[in-house]
Amino acid sequence: MDLSFSFIVPIYNRPNEVLELLESLSKQTYTKPFEIVLIEDGSTVSSENIVESFASKLNISYYKKFNSGPGDSRNYGMRRAKGNYFIVLDSDCIIPPQYLEVAEKSLQENFVHCYGGPDAAHESFSTVQKAINYAMTSFFTTGGIRGGKKAVDKFQPRSFNMGISKEAFETVGGYGNIHPGEDPDLTIRIWNKGYDTKLIPEAYVYHKRRIDWNKFYIQVNKFGMVRPILNKWHPETKKITYWFPTLFCIGFIISVFLLLFGAWIPLALYKLYFIVLFFHSLLENKNFSVAALSLVAVVIQFVGYGYGFLKSTFWINFSKKKPREIFPNLFFKTNSIL
Repeated sequence: MDLSFSFIVPIYNRPNEVLELLESLSKQTYTKPFEIVLIEDGSTVSSENIVESFASKLNISYYKKFNSGPGDSRNYGMRRAKGNYFIVLDSDCIIPPQYLEVAEKSLQENFVHCYGGPDAAHESFSTVQKAINYAMTSFFTTGGIRGGKKAVDKFQPRSFNMGISKEAFETVGGYGNIHPGEDPDLTIRIWNKGYDTKLIPEAYVYHKRRIDWNKFYIQVNKFGMVRPILNKWHPETKKITYWFPTLFCIGFIISVFLLLFGAWIPLALYKLYFIVLFFHSLLENKNFSVAALSLVAVVIQFVGYGYGFLKSTFWINFSKKKPREIFPNLFFKTNSIL
């Protein structure tokens, strides 16, 4: 298949990140033409000057629109893109030089209408960014498959690094207006239309995630709240593993309580788990500070996700209201039709 790539990148008040992203895209070793579609999603801090500085180096299509969320902005960009295969990125990503080469090679060898790639921590990232990256990608945390090195069946791509053909986009109608959660919702609908997905391990990006501990908690808490909604919409995708963070937190509370009665083994198992996490992170990042902060990141991740999942599960199953009415902050009110 003759592939023509268009990068799709929604932007919201991130000119510095856009600068880093475009710099990395200007260094691609890929020799064929490719397009970059940037969608300013109601930003109050414009990236226009940054975009103009790359006009002579890159083929950029730049659009401004009212704020309607990242999913709707991606749809907006894909409807205007000139390529036949879209690569969706977050604006806070840095793209390795070989990215397009390895993505095209993999698609030519085994074509799928949708793929995903891993995220990694760049050496320039702060210790907090590297710790959060570890929590989000490690096999020993809820990152699981997202940090994996091998392709698996039914891989769920994420929109910080996701490819989707124009055909698949037009067939499924693009992203919905839930956020977060628009990624797995789209992937499930892609599967339901008979399209396959796969992981391309070599097509990784450096995902900066410029967030502090409080923003990280809010983010993973929303991830937890979204999952029961997706389970309700797509019951065939339910997994017992989604309960892991909630059960982990409840188990820890029970272990502390049991310690009062002399039962120390349950708490010792938790201690062993965190020791394994520390040394695994140390092995991965080769930095004691990052390894220590990784434990903080994992605790925040489990507590935030676990609580959000438990709360949402209760309300989704015992309330007569629709998910949008229960959790309006997880939905954008309007979809652009432009």
